Amino acid sequence: MDRKRRPTHPGAALKAEILPSTGLSISEFAERLNMSRQSLHRIMAEEQPVTAATALKLARLLNTSPDLWLNMQRAVDLWDESRRLSKELAIIEPIAA
Repeated sequence: MDRKRRPTHPGAALKAEILPSTGLSISEFAERLNMSRQSLHRIMAEEQPVTAATALKLARLLNTSPDLWLNMQRAVDLWDESRRLSKELAIIEPIAA
């Protein structure tokens, strides 16, 4: 992982682009997802990850694929963990094939 910039969290995309384009409030959007407004707010604040269940709900509501949401979350998770584990990863000697 050589990216210098953190990948976009799926919640940031929801907050900045998707929710405004729907014309719905956070409460209305959350209700359509059958989730609490607080959970949706935590995702959009990048405090909570998009789970498989949430990815399925978002995909259904927005006519996308669950993979889109999970791949965005996976990219963020790997980026965050690579930064957190950088010193530990640096001392691991790869096995030569």
